[in-house]
Amino acid sequence: MIIKKAIAKYSKRIAVSIALGLLTVFLTLWYANKLITTNAYGKTYSEIKDIPIVKAGLLLGTIKFVKNGNPNQYFFYRIDAATELFQQGKIQYLIISGDNSRAGYDEPTDMKNELIKRGIDSTKIYLDYAGFRTFDSMVRVKEVFGQDSILVISQKFHNERAIYIAEKLNMYAIGYNAKDVSTTSGMKTAIREKFARVKVIVDFMVGVEPKFLGEKIEVK
Repeated sequence: MIIKKAIAKYSKRIAVSIALGLLTVFLTLWYANKLITTNAYGKTYSEIKDIPIVKAGLLLGTIKFVKNGNPNQYFFYRIDAATELFQQGKIQYLIISGDNSRAGYDEPTDMKNELIKRGIDSTKIYLDYAGFRTFDSMVRVKEVFGQDSILVISQKFHNERAIYIAEKLNMYAIGYNAKDVSTTSGMKTAIREKFARVKVIVDFMVGVEPKFLGEKIEVK
């Protein structure tokens, strides 16, 4: 009987610990999401006519095709947005920042080639091959490409996080929201974004640095 009571008491403690852990995770995710969304209020645009003319845009990279071989909608919607900005004269130059960490995987070049197919002048495009994550892209656009203000081009949720990072780096940033994918198709990305927002806050707390910096590149 004593053993049963001890087991029951121990099980209750475990249940309480799990419940508190889950509550902590939920509150942390909620806080990070609220902070980053609120911070970006009024700083992202879905209508191109509302965007001021800026020197440079920063197109955040993503893979062209998903694992099953289908086109990645995030990729093509971002290409659409960047093309529109050029065509409407909203940007003079474009920095494409993405992952090129292994052979055969080159987000920036894939995006550049797609833009060239759409008639964009290749001399107006600069490539950042070390944008392994959004944090790196934002640090590098300032430290390597010398931009203190930038128009970020991605989906709204991504722009919001990029703007938060930029402002923590004492940059001025706004975002042009590329079309988003459907809720069903974007479910995994939406979940991952919640945790990415927590991570970026932690990154600044502990002083994380980008993987690479390197020589400065003049955008002109």
